[in-house]
Amino acid sequence: MITLVAVCGSRRGRSHTRKSLERVLTTARREGVETELLDLGAVDLPLYHPDVDEQGDSARLKQLVRDAEAVVIGSPVYHGSYSSTFRNFHDYCSKEEYRDTAVGLVATAGGGSYGPALEHLRSTVRGVYGHTVPEQVGIRRASEKYDGDTLTDVDIERRLDELAAAVVAEARRLHPEAVE
Repeated sequence: MITLVAVCGSRRGRSHTRKSLERVLTTARREGVETELLDLGAVDLPLYHPDVDEQGDSARLKQLVRDAEAVVIGSPVYHGSYSSTFRNFHDYCSKEEYRDTAVGLVATAGGGSYGPALEHLRSTVRGVYGHTVPEQVGIRRASEKYDGDTLTDVDIERRLDELAAAVVAEARRLHPEAVE
């Protein structure tokens, strides 16, 4: 069975990034995929140190990504790029975690610009051999797209659903042995 892990690079309690990833996971489950949310704000992950092999939960988290056929990365936009929370986790990862993995991207912006964050995510995923799907979702003024926990923008809803479908399709193409 295909497994999709959503990696949330937000530490905010009422994170729009997390809510968007939860929509992706819901859609993926409807496609018959096993899903898991990796909330980086809720794990023990010290600042990456290249001279220390494993720290905190790093071994378990890397294994979770390595075992998945699909990953969707979500990050809030900070200073035109992705969050330091995601960056710290990504520094622990290597080609072993992402090789032959279908990857989708979500960036949530408080303002209007998310393009550079998505480009930075694509570049770093490409550097570890992940297969980033062309579909990606950037959300401008994310707080205006939600009423509490409810996504109210039907276009964003549709795009998150399309992203989920694209990532699942790519994972099935890359891993026909995991398709039941």
